Amino acid sequence: MSFLHNFQPESILFTLGPITIYWYGLFMVISIILALIITTHLAKRYDLKPSLIIDLAFWLILFGFIGARLYELIIDFDYYYQNPLAIVKIWQGGLAIHGAIITGLITLYLFSKNLREKLSQSTINIFWKLTAIIVPGLALGQAVGRWGNYFNQELFGLPSNLPWAIPITLFYRPIEYISINFFHPTFLYESIGCLIIFIVLMIYHKKIKNQINPIKHFIRITALYLLLYSVLRFSLEFLRLDPTLTIFNWRWPQIISIILILISIYLFFISRKHEKDIQTN
Repeated sequence: MSFLHNFQPESILFTLGPITIYWYGLFMVISIILALIITTHLAKRYDLKPSLIIDLAFWLILFGFIGARLYELIIDFDYYYQNPLAIVKIWQGGLAIHGAIITGLITLYLFSKNLREKLSQSTINIFWKLTAIIVPGLALGQAVGRWGNYFNQELFGLPSNLPWAIPITLFYRPIEYISINFFHPTFLYESIGCLIIFIVLMIYHKKIKNQINPIKHFIRITALYLLLYSVLRFSLEFLRLDPTLTIFNWRWPQIISIILILISIYLFFISRKHEKDIQTN
């Protein structure tokens, strides 16, 4: 990791005439493609057509980006109120994963509702199946997408003397750390954490193949993603320096993470109840 310590990233990948390509945009595109590949692969395992996943991907990407941006605008309202032109500059970052998750779940439910007659299944069963096959790709996409934050020199952590600490240019440093050069690469910690989550979820999928009652496992896979990512994000917020809404000295992403942890625990209980109902029947 010594190259991170010595390399000074730039946000622009290349410029061709009036066209400027940013590293952030490149990593977003790569993350979407990888997520789509993984989701399509899992869909085939559960007898879902790739064309269905492509249709779903269009709506998820569209509303995911809208939700991620709106969420960011809300939690950092003062900044965007004072800098209204920054609202459209998504290449500079500012896509909040929690916003994408919220709008993504709503989109998934509505999509599942439209599929219930076509697939001859209940809306909720389709919903859990789709969420279970999407979350591994989502985790992998997050692992890749975080590298866009690195090139934008954003979402870094507290000052650090570790050999993999990253240099931050003067312009991006918080005023209280203006004389410090190196900071924790929280983007890297989250990227590695999301990659581990992806591997765990894929292993789970491999183990439930040909299960008599896969729905309970679909619920647990979704819950496992929410639990693992929320614990990861909650922990990393103690290091991060980027401004965000705080309530009683708790950073807003930590509050949301706690809520998602509680929801994931509740989902595990739901899966147990679903299992008992199947056994009773």
